[in-house]
Amino acid sequence: MSIEIKTNSVEPIRHTYGHIARRFGEKPASRYQEASFDIEATTNFHYRPLWDPERTLNDPRRTAIRMQDWYAVTDPRQFYYGAYVGNRAKMQESAETSYSFCEKRNLLTRLPEETREQLLRLLVPLRHVELGANMNNSKIAGDAIATTVAQMHIYQATDRLGMGQYLSRIALMIDGSTGTALDHSKSYWMDDELWQPMRRLVEDTLVVDDWFELTVVQNLLIDGQLYPLIYEKMDEWLGEQGAEDVSMLTEFMRDWFKESLRWTNAMFKTVVAESDANREQIQAWIDHWEPRVYEALLPIANETTGSEVLDEIRAQFATRLDKLGVQGKGVQA
Repeated sequence: MSIEIKTNSVEPIRHTYGHIARRFGEKPASRYQEASFDIEATTNFHYRPLWDPERTLNDPRRTAIRMQDWYAVTDPRQFYYGAYVGNRAKMQESAETSYSFCEKRNLLTRLPEETREQLLRLLVPLRHVELGANMNNSKIAGDAIATTVAQMHIYQATDRLGMGQYLSRIALMIDGSTGTALDHSKSYWMDDELWQPMRRLVEDTLVVDDWFELTVVQNLLIDGQLYPLIYEKMDEWLGEQGAEDVSMLTEFMRDWFKESLRWTNAMFKTVVAESDANREQIQAWIDHWEPRVYEALLPIANETTGSEVLDEIRAQFATRLDKLGVQGKGVQA
């Protein structure tokens, strides 16, 4: 008796979902495409939002920016939920190793009292800035139209909450988890003249109605100058004060900012290039908000690195804006 084994190949009738095939063609799609494109509802809504009955859900009128297709804005990192969670798990594992190392060896409690006070006054209050960024990006994700745009901002919101918690842990490590350092640091945020321009700026962003204006202010203007100042230049200054170990605890922020530049640059370049009207509107927002960001950061720079360092960062930021198709207030580097 002989047994003949044959292999038959079956050609799938469909390679992907219908809405993905209509956009990209009948071919196998990537996980990012299947999880990101043409998902939000556009017709047949059951009700209008009670908080804004003049507009529907996913209403394009929630911003002055106009795009023929908001799905032209994509994430160069190709982050959908699974890819995002996997990436952040690796980053968090590395950060937890650093925090555990510092905590186990009491590296922060060994610092001079004056240096610990500097950390509570100049670094830890930024956790309130991170909470504001979390709230702003959550609003943007709720109002944005395309899923590719919304998911980038909700991931951003989650990241900001996590970084706020990391800053809070620095205070807890300083006082042995009693919580007094957190209260002490909050008093600087509420009452210290150093922080009032930044506090005013953060609170004003919380009531910005246009979601794309809000992403210009938060993810382009504030982050674009705050992160280089605090986590690069001020980090070096803290090292000169004897707080070199703090760099281990803020490495997550530096890595995160470098990565976030990829999607923010891609988004703004795409939107600015869409039309002259978009470019002019974004330029008007930059002209209004960028000087306020500089004024909010200036007291912090004067207290630490010096205003000339902030001017250098502003010039570098102006060069970045120029590459995006708009202009900044600083002299380009």
